[in-house]
Amino acid sequence: MNIRKLYNAWGPTSLAVLLTASLSTPIYAQSSADTAEGSAPATEEALTSADQLAEQRELPRGHFRLPEEGDIIGEHYTVVVEDPEDTLIDIARRHNIGYEEIRMANPGVSMWVPGEGTEIVIPARYILPPAPREGVVVNLSELRLYYYPADNPGIVETYPVSVGREEFATPIGITRTTVKVKDPAWAPPASMRREAAARGEPAPSIVPAGPNNPLGRHAILLAMPSYLIHGTNRPEGVGMRVSRGCIRMFPEDIKSLYERMPTGTQVNLMDAPFKAGWAADGTLFVQSYPQLEENVGDFEPLLNAIERVSELAEDQAEVDYAQVKLAVENPDGRLIALYGPQAPAPAPVEEPVELDGLLEEIELTTATQAEEEA
Repeated sequence: MNIRKLYNAWGPTSLAVLLTASLSTPIYAQSSADTAEGSAPATEEALTSADQLAEQRELPRGHFRLPEEGDIIGEHYTVVVEDPEDTLIDIARRHNIGYEEIRMANPGVSMWVPGEGTEIVIPARYILPPAPREGVVVNLSELRLYYYPADNPGIVETYPVSVGREEFATPIGITRTTVKVKDPAWAPPASMRREAAARGEPAPSIVPAGPNNPLGRHAILLAMPSYLIHGTNRPEGVGMRVSRGCIRMFPEDIKSLYERMPTGTQVNLMDAPFKAGWAADGTLFVQSYPQLEENVGDFEPLLNAIERVSELAEDQAEVDYAQVKLAVENPDGRLIALYGPQAPAPAPVEEPVELDGLLEEIELTTATQAEEEA
């Protein structure tokens, strides 16, 4: 084997992981014991019907039934902080939500001390990304991964992820999974070793498996050299732009995918900061996230949003485009209903004032005042 050719093809990180690969047969089932951990607590106050939440709790963590009609999955709900030691990050992880998602959904709530008795919004309602519903779809701006398992066609799974920070942006493109590795080793890239050396903290050339390994215990290599979907030893950062280009997941989420996802699964790395879609009841929703600067280019956010909504609405809905503008200018992940049963009622239209009558009233008032002064 020509190691130099292999190194150039895979990159140092992928090669280090590859050399420790576990080639065990993947498992395509998840035990009930594994899924129980992701169940929501009994303290939930539903913002929607209790029946919908009860049905969702029957599914494993991150699993949703694909709608027979439309593009919306999940429901928003609230929980009340019971443990004074809980952080907002702790609560987010238990409910399959990332750092930025929980922060945007709860403005004004402390990340570190939300406080016992505080009501926390869990923003677990999503518009499916505008991409073919197959394999893995990672929406970079949304900081979320969607998986459409081929052996369970009525289900979509979704999990929060971390992606590359600006100077190490995760690339856009379609690739596939290759090798799955348990307890991978990690080779810090040359740039990281130089930075560490400049700080007087020389980094090792290889970090073995263990609690100090930033790849966590499970890694799935991609056909893009040096890019992986992997776990982490710092789960508090999941849902932020903190990686050097790889896709990071909570340890429990990558473990689940590792055990069930077939090798060769398509992975679509896309960037859709603005999403629009129909709910099953005929409501048109939009959802907007902060844009990644490196993917802006000639992208005109408002124009593209209007085009997307117009394309979906066609002639069947009269859309309030002021609400589209509001969503683009306030990208907080909140679903906004533009049209349909769940949309707010339009503001009442004031009757036009009859100009002639108004002039007559002014003249009469003026005349009366003149008489009194006389």
